[in-house]
Amino acid sequence: MTITAPHLGSPAGTWTDAQLLYALEEVVEKELDRHLQVAKDWMPHEYVPWSDGRNFPGLFEDGEAWEKEQSKVTEIGRIALVVNLLTEDNLPSYHHEIASLFGRDGAWGTWVHRWTAEEGRHGIVMRDYLLTSRAVDPDKLEQFRMAHMSEGFEHDHRHSMLHSVAYVAFQELATRISHRNTGHQSGDPVCDRMLARIATDENLHMVFYRNLLKAAFELAPDLTMQAVRDVVVDFRMPGHGIPGFERAAAQMAIGEVYNLRIHHDDVLQPVLRFLKIMEIDGLGPEGRKAQEELGLYMNGLDTEAAKFDEKLAARKARMAARAGA
Repeated sequence: MTITAPHLGSPAGTWTDAQLLYALEEVVEKELDRHLQVAKDWMPHEYVPWSDGRNFPGLFEDGEAWEKEQSKVTEIGRIALVVNLLTEDNLPSYHHEIASLFGRDGAWGTWVHRWTAEEGRHGIVMRDYLLTSRAVDPDKLEQFRMAHMSEGFEHDHRHSMLHSVAYVAFQELATRISHRNTGHQSGDPVCDRMLARIATDENLHMVFYRNLLKAAFELAPDLTMQAVRDVVVDFRMPGHGIPGFERAAAQMAIGEVYNLRIHHDDVLQPVLRFLKIMEIDGLGPEGRKAQEELGLYMNGLDTEAAKFDEKLAARKARMAARAGA
């Protein structure tokens, strides 16, 4: 779709958030209609193994305390599930962020509320699964939830509508990849099916924001290129405030749930290729500078990912040698 809005912006290419929101409203409406046509409603309770459930200690005399051995889930699966669920738990903060930026009226508002409703299913089904299957310590899970949500969430680029659209375009794909890989590494087919269903939602959300970002490039190419550059270079997952996140992230990297190679190959590159980011021309000085810096950063990240790959391969070789000894 080619967008023309000669009455908006300025010859210098400066835009206010209000102008961009207005200019992109038609695109949001189109993408919302497309999303509603392809998105499928699903029932969280249908993905939970309720027959495996039993009482925990507390009000019930027959309550059974949690022990790690009760779970079918692998250790790396348990770590990643907790991080993923706590990330989903902060939905109220995410809703506040995007509702404040995008508004609650018109197509933007309809999307904000629809997105929030769909994301709500993810936390519901994951918590029900984790508690019913006894995959995690329920007391620690609740303590982590309280600590994480009490901190709230403010993403690094909340000052800018364009930065926010760029961020979620990458973040939704990152979340999809993290959920999908967690399912693969969980060791439980029930968990894998549940996370595959969640990942399908996250992919549709990514497509919405990715297409919106493409439209923004047609309107304000220099500003959008700078926003993409800033977001890619400073990218952090929304769960970075979770207690013990750094250690969990390191374990997830080694466990091949989410690491530098996955981030480069499966998250950043697909979106950048779709946007044909390095082929965009007609940019002003600031836009060209951002484009060049983005290319340099991606090359550097690929080099860092290669180093990580070597270390991971060496680690696997050592573990295999010990197992065969």
